[in-house]
Amino acid sequence: MSITERIIEAPADRVFAVLSDGWTYSDWVVGTAHIRDVDPSWPAPGARLHHKAGPWPLSIKDHSESLECVPDRMLLLKVRLWPLGAGEVRFTLDPLDAQATRVTLQEQFTDGPMLGVRNKIGDVALYYRNGEALSRLADLAVAQR
Repeated sequence: MSITERIIEAPADRVFAVLSDGWTYSDWVVGTAHIRDVDPSWPAPGARLHHKAGPWPLSIKDHSESLECVPDRMLLLKVRLWPLGAGEVRFTLDPLDAQATRVTLQEQFTDGPMLGVRNKIGDVALYYRNGEALSRLADLAVAQR
């Protein structure tokens, strides 16, 4: 499992507001090229985010689903990118004070061919990818001031 943390200079509710806006995911999730649709109940459990990942013309259309949601504290997603596989991503938000939040992103492959890279090398690759994603998430959360 890859675990990446970042302190974001914004309160937890502002960080969660970005996570709750499914249309922003292509702005901060590394590799997501386009958001095709977002269920109106996003990020409630069972809601789906329909995305396209990768460069054209090799883009893959799939969806991710919210499995668990605790507003301003945690979001657990089942992320899919078939035929490559699927995984789980957990965002945990820990308020440090009124203007800072520690965001922890945990990701692991759970299904499909990508299970073959569920090792230290895969974790390192996810760590750097997710570090960039949290940097972009921070930019959006801070800009909401």
